[in-house]
Amino acid sequence: MCDESTKIMLSLSELREVARFAAACARSALVIFERERPEDLRPRAAIEAAQAFAEGARRTRGLRDCAWAAQRAARDAIEAGQPAASEAARAALAAAGAAFLHPLAKATQVKHILGSAAHAAQAFALAAGDDPIAGADQLAQVQSLASPIVVEVLRRYPPAPPGGGHTGEWIRQLDAALRESPHSP
Repeated sequence: MCDESTKIMLSLSELREVARFAAACARSALVIFERERPEDLRPRAAIEAAQAFAEGARRTRGLRDCAWAAQRAARDAIEAGQPAASEAARAALAAAGAAFLHPLAKATQVKHILGSAAHAAQAFALAAGDDPIAGADQLAQVQSLASPIVVEVLRRYPPAPPGGGHTGEWIRQLDAALRESPHSP
């Protein structure tokens, strides 16, 4: 285990793989957002920007701007009384933010790796009437999306931190499951 002052080596190809995973996780929840707010394209743009980075685009201010726009979409959805849509937009925000994973051995960085999956799980749970089984099913599905590279990067960081409400719990559940997965370190 690394301590929190340790720098972690991350290659650009590893960052792209993490972003690819995060975009795939967020994309699964996009239907929830677009069903509630079809006119709002900000979460889709954030996911597309994350996917473009994963496919070789540069990590630019435009990617960060897409993340902030998805955050505003999440706020607008919650203000409209659409919590599932808000969580789906937060998944898109987290997907774009995954490209900015820091090479510091801090447990909080696990959110950059698994945040999109956790927000998507919460979106599915809320869309199903606050049913935790729907969220757990979503987490089970996204585990298969985590490549051996994503799992190896995750294992370089300390385990996910406590707190964060339902989303934090989803992060910790997925973190534990992926760390125990058979992907080679």
